[in-house]
Amino acid sequence: MDLLSNLALAGGLAWASGIRLYATLFIAGLLGRLGYVTLPSGLEVLSHNWVLVTAGVLMAGECLADKIPVFDSVWDSVHTFIRIPVGTLLAWGVFKNSGADEQIAAALLGGAVVTGTHLAKSGTRALINTSPEPFSNWGASATEDISLLGILYLAWQHPLVLLIVLALFMALICWLLPKIVRGLRIMVTCLRKLATT
Repeated sequence: MDLLSNLALAGGLAWASGIRLYATLFIAGLLGRLGYVTLPSGLEVLSHNWVLVTAGVLMAGECLADKIPVFDSVWDSVHTFIRIPVGTLLAWGVFKNSGADEQIAAALLGGAVVTGTHLAKSGTRALINTSPEPFSNWGASATEDISLLGILYLAWQHPLVLLIVLALFMALICWLLPKIVRGLRIMVTCLRKLATT
């Protein structure tokens, strides 16, 4: 794989991990196992039996948890401590056989992408959960599922397109995150006022 492809794969896996970690692990491992894609040597472990079984079971749990309003926010909170390090490791794994400078750059890129994606996803879902109807939650979940598949497709089939879309997405995140934080602060303030009355 050339540098552009590796960079797209590292960014794509980190991006997808911030949305659906276990689905990313399972799909990447399964595609590698079936020979549809060639996994870098640092990620070949994803195609091993026990990794596929574990990722598959956790993917099913993640899919169910993500469809339940409020519980999805609890799930996202707990997974802050899982998605971010694993997404960073996936980006590093793409460059496992490269020099230390490329490995560190990939880990930094992956860490920034997965953190931004995870925070935007979890913050947006927390705001959506203030709506009493479940349809907006289900719609957001379905959009995330489709986005995940699109990201992984572009990472392997159209790396340059993925890198352009990823750069635009990260610019959107930089603009969006302060607004999400403001919305969450307003929501917490309102909940505190309700609790004291």
